[in-house]
Amino acid sequence: MLKRVDVEHLRPGMFVHEFCGSWMEHPFLRASLLLDQPRDLERLLATTIRQVWIDTGRGADIAPDITPAEVSESPVDEAVPCSPARLTRTSVELQQAHQIIGQARDVLKTMFNDVRLGRPLDLPASSLLVDEMAESIKRNPHALISLARLKTADSYSYMHSIAVCALMIGLALRMGLDEHQVHLAGIAGLLHDIGKSKVPIEVLNKPGPLDAEEWVIMKSHPRWGYELLRPQGLDDAVTDACLHHHEKVDGTGYPDGLKQDEISLMARMTAVCDVYDAITSDRPYKQGWHPAIALQRMAQWAPHHFDKAIFEQFVQTVGIYPLGSLVRLQSQHLAVVLDVSPTCLLTPKVRRFYCLSQQRRITPEILDLACPHANDSIVGREDPADWPFRNLNELWNPATAAQP
Repeated sequence: MLKRVDVEHLRPGMFVHEFCGSWMEHPFLRASLLLDQPRDLERLLATTIRQVWIDTGRGADIAPDITPAEVSESPVDEAVPCSPARLTRTSVELQQAHQIIGQARDVLKTMFNDVRLGRPLDLPASSLLVDEMAESIKRNPHALISLARLKTADSYSYMHSIAVCALMIGLALRMGLDEHQVHLAGIAGLLHDIGKSKVPIEVLNKPGPLDAEEWVIMKSHPRWGYELLRPQGLDDAVTDACLHHHEKVDGTGYPDGLKQDEISLMARMTAVCDVYDAITSDRPYKQGWHPAIALQRMAQWAPHHFDKAIFEQFVQTVGIYPLGSLVRLQSQHLAVVLDVSPTCLLTPKVRRFYCLSQQRRITPEILDLACPHANDSIVGREDPADWPFRNLNELWNPATAAQP
């Protein structure tokens, strides 16, 4: 049985099923935990979390004289039903998303080449592409965003723009922006790095960290992009996002050292999406972080780098456990996340494929953790770099084996 209780009523031996608060408000890497260490209870009491759900079937109950705030016979995610399944299944939308990304690659390659050759930008093609991507994300908020994350080092520049475009559309929809603003967010994401087309290829694709002189060149790309876009008649929100997407809320960003609300909404949104895709992408000199690990790191940076409210909305957009995340289950299995519900972030659909107790791979098995009969739960994230698995992407999206 699940009971929602005030944290002051917690005691060692209780099993915390879910925290009643933001993912950013507590220091634990797990979505649930057994309070078997006094230090964990002290850390929880020191947070701003005021209530938690405990599972009395997996840990100690509250004292008899304490009345819980709420009682549920089924998992918390079941108590608040997920949104009706009007969304396209992820497995179905992934197929359409592959086609859209193929079209997007062609548009971006042409656009970057046109700028290098001094030709005008094909903005109508960009606008149509953004609309098509937005429709895909409305049908399923995770398929296109997850596919756009997959890229090779030689395609990074334009695939990064496609990924940021998808993330911006998803974030704008999550924030409840109107249709026009969602479209502008997509255009801003698609064009935010267009200034990199002016960066010398040897600097842009250098297989190692940039030296001081090269870094000065690279940091010029926001202003170069702004100068390219300003004569095109684009909305100010788009050109400003291009110019200021490397600003940080503490004023340590560039090119203008803006702080807090001095940075436009669209630029603050682009900053989050840009960093997330950059740190989850493989580069010639650095392997990208896994999505769940990247969110942890970004949460640590958030007070200085990002608008906190926007970052929290971003976490909701990609999910606490984004598609493809490697997770450890309570049953002592490893699994890869297959699908995420926008209202059931802690209980995604996963594919179990590795038995930790036997240290061997097993026949893959799909498990919906939101189902009351699943009898399993996520106890933590795993870094794929710590495991000898060759291509985890094939476990959640078999078509990635053919993805260029």
